[in-house]
Amino acid sequence: MALPDQPQPDQADRPLKLCVLKFGSSVLFKPDDYARAAHEIYRHVRAGEKVVAVVSALDGETDALFGVGNDVGQGCSDALLARLVRCGELKSAALMGLALERSGIPSAVLDPHEMGLRAEGEALDANLTGLDASRVLKRFASVDVIVAPGFFGEGADGPVTLGRGGTDLTAVEFAHWLGADRVRLIKDVDGVYTDDPAKVANAKRFDQLDYDEAARVSRGLVQDKAITRAKEQDVVIEVAALGRPYATRIAAVEQRAGDGLEMKPMRVAVLGHGAVGAGVCAHLLAHPGRFTLNPVLVRDPAQHSAGAAAELSFTDDPARALGGEPDIVVETIGGTGLARALSQSVLREGAHLVTANKAVVALDFDRLHELAEENGRSLRYSATIGGGVPILELVDLLARHDTLLSVEGVLNGTCNFVLGQLGQGVPLAAAVAEAQRLGFAEADPSADIDGLDAADKLAILVRHAFGVALHPDQIACESLSDLSAERIAAVNEEGLVFKQIACCSTTADGGVEARVEIRALAPDHPLAGLVNEGNGALLDLPSGQVGVFGKGAGRWPTAEAVFADIMDIQRETLLPAQSASHQPENPLSHGRQMSSRTVA
Repeated sequence: MALPDQPQPDQADRPLKLCVLKFGSSVLFKPDDYARAAHEIYRHVRAGEKVVAVVSALDGETDALFGVGNDVGQGCSDALLARLVRCGELKSAALMGLALERSGIPSAVLDPHEMGLRAEGEALDANLTGLDASRVLKRFASVDVIVAPGFFGEGADGPVTLGRGGTDLTAVEFAHWLGADRVRLIKDVDGVYTDDPAKVANAKRFDQLDYDEAARVSRGLVQDKAITRAKEQDVVIEVAALGRPYATRIAAVEQRAGDGLEMKPMRVAVLGHGAVGAGVCAHLLAHPGRFTLNPVLVRDPAQHSAGAAAELSFTDDPARALGGEPDIVVETIGGTGLARALSQSVLREGAHLVTANKAVVALDFDRLHELAEENGRSLRYSATIGGGVPILELVDLLARHDTLLSVEGVLNGTCNFVLGQLGQGVPLAAAVAEAQRLGFAEADPSADIDGLDAADKLAILVRHAFGVALHPDQIACESLSDLSAERIAAVNEEGLVFKQIACCSTTADGGVEARVEIRALAPDHPLAGLVNEGNGALLDLPSGQVGVFGKGAGRWPTAEAVFADIMDIQRETLLPAQSASHQPENPLSHGRQMSSRTVA
């Protein structure tokens, strides 16, 4: 059945590069798998893409719903069965949304009727016929990810399902109707093979295939209707596995074979098991076969062993924690004592370094980068600024393609919480005490309150935005302690919102100015709506302003950024940049640059 077409959205409606990711029941077996899917989504978000995540029900759930429906209904109508079996996808979409929210990734879960996703045909084997693309794209003004349940749409008389493999078709249709750069189908295999690699030892993987050949050799790996529709609309399909840097690309291309790649486990040493370190360990353990974990370095092994996962062990000996020549060292200790010394030594000894320690990176920026380059290792520190908010990635992306004029942002969750309390009339001392009680502030909150934490982050931002070396001591800081009761009362009376703003900008003579200040913002200012651990930044370009916002603190958002750095290193190790045997991430993209619209 040929499906009716509809006009693609106006290019002006597309705020960013856009991809569609599809997660089927072959990778969604149990609730824990949603966190793994969230990692996959996050790496696209921090690369500057908006994402539509189309999800299937958990493995076996649709069959179970069919079974229950047939037992209860005993020959009831297909229309009622369709209403029942769609519940697996609705549940799955909600769980995916919860996993993304925990990781601090701005997202929205939309049901078909909220997207104007229309379908026609038999109740249990319908075809999609249209989508309100404008309504969907407008949601990207406030979120990075839209989660959509696959497998069903809204028919004239209620919900209808799309048949087996229908989520593949949903993903292809979304890619076409929204003008996405590609649709990436996440499967339990890393591409299309000549034979089932689980059954045939010498099965060969393809780098790319044309649509007709893909339909012939995929044998149900990708739904036939989805391939047919992709060919009709020239939609690029990628078939990939979770966490892999390559895919089999299905498009109007010549067939090309690919090499088999073996993923060897990487040895990881984690230094510290506080909120962030514990979250990173949980992510590592959730990927069995990818990583082996050294004993975790802590002050009191007995304290951390109580209630920890059986796979974890702890030590207070740095030599034991770093034993066995780890591939990656993750530093979450904090401070500038032991952490500073170990950060340099592990790079010198040949390990990749991932750190969330902004103070160490700000102080030793040049030396750490020199050591990484000298030893051919990666230095990653995405979590030092914004926690899980990909501020550094956005700065790097824009600096490569445009001219940055200024950057300003809310970069400290403790101050953000305290200033919010001041706006409610709470005295400063009481607000700080409440922040400490809730875990937003340390026992000694002076680095946050006096702006020193924000200055460390700003020094790193200046290096990435403008390539200028600026020591944190050179950045003027205004302390919350300097706020007078009169100024607080006046701002509250005017209905304004206090924010600690870290800002840097170029000067007429080619220099850079940077400072941390307390600023009263109008309620409609893009940074005014950030509350509690919310972080965000605004970047000014000659063409306009771009922003990025999200959760900037807490175990899971920060651990998400650290783990994304770990996964990036593993992908680079598996597929070096100089490799010519596999397709890069997105060669058929039109290479669109980000627009001047504000993004979440």
